[in-house]
Amino acid sequence: MAKKDYYEVLGVNRDASDEEIKKAYRKLAMKHHPDRNPDNPKAEEYFKEAKEAYETLSDGQKRAAYDQHGHAAFEGGMGSGGPFGAGGAAGFDFSDIFGDIFGGGRGGGGRSNVQRGADLRYNLEITLEQAAHGTETQIRVPTMAECETCHGSGAKPGTSPATCSTCGGHGQVRMQQGFFSIQQTCPRCHGTGKMIASPCKDCNGNGRIKQHKTLSVKIPAGVDNDDRIRLSGEGEHGVNGGPPGDLYVVIHTKPHAVFQRDHNDLHCEMPINFSTAALGGEIEIPTLDGVARIKIPAETQSGKTFRLRGKGIKGVRSSSHGDLHCHVVVETPVNLTERQKELLREFETINNEDSDRHNPRAKSWMDKVKDFFGQ
Repeated sequence: MAKKDYYEVLGVNRDASDEEIKKAYRKLAMKHHPDRNPDNPKAEEYFKEAKEAYETLSDGQKRAAYDQHGHAAFEGGMGSGGPFGAGGAAGFDFSDIFGDIFGGGRGGGGRSNVQRGADLRYNLEITLEQAAHGTETQIRVPTMAECETCHGSGAKPGTSPATCSTCGGHGQVRMQQGFFSIQQTCPRCHGTGKMIASPCKDCNGNGRIKQHKTLSVKIPAGVDNDDRIRLSGEGEHGVNGGPPGDLYVVIHTKPHAVFQRDHNDLHCEMPINFSTAALGGEIEIPTLDGVARIKIPAETQSGKTFRLRGKGIKGVRSSSHGDLHCHVVVETPVNLTERQKELLREFETINNEDSDRHNPRAKSWMDKVKDFFGQ
């Protein structure tokens, strides 16, 4: 298949200036770069096509040969072996083009050294009541702050950092590897672009020192375990004028003596005595908003659950409250007196006269046991 005209590929006139060609390629590279079009297989084809055109037209000698002979200039030994031949665009640097895409580029005066401060995490433990109703508390957070002695320069008062002679203050050095020019962190200044002959004694030349700060945190009602509250700009200070990071407060709820939380619902075990379970009655149970009363019907079995609607927690992103689930546990009496034992023996005797009627679950279970061994 015949190759497209390089000028048509870039969308420029044949008398376009080097800057116009560069601008056109930058626009196409940003539009068709594979990293920006992971679901478009043709994007890589368009990207390579534009790159090949730019590699040729950005080089004066190759452009002149292309203008005179077209694509034939790079075929059959007529030129220097094509765009990737031995004489291809010496000194060509992709970092100038792809800086707009990936945030790099040449920059000036060490702009690439500006770094956003690190985000911080703080684990905050609160009670279930605080999680349900919301609260406001103060936390003390370790952080890296600008050194007040050197004002962040890292140099001893009265002195100033010197520009790194290796990278010229850019923090990056370029290494030529064949056709490509690769940009790397300067090995001498480690990307800072500066050399400090006399470091500040308080911060050891870092420009920042470890401090603690006290912050007020508002906990919204309904927060749950592992919910995060972001405090914008309360993370570590940036480097070389960069913006500060954020502080993320991660919520952890302490175990509660009565309730267990399941999303917006609450669960609790409710011990009742033998006589209340058998005869029925009314009992009081706690909720997060006070005391509630529920009726226990006669012949209530251990494990039965009573649900109190709306007595749970209203979550941060919920429009209504959850429920409170009370799980009945029939408690066997302990430390019996002789009189109590005597009454229970009398009860057992009467109960055994018609045990199938009074203990249907026991009868059902025994029938299953007999069927099992019978098989």
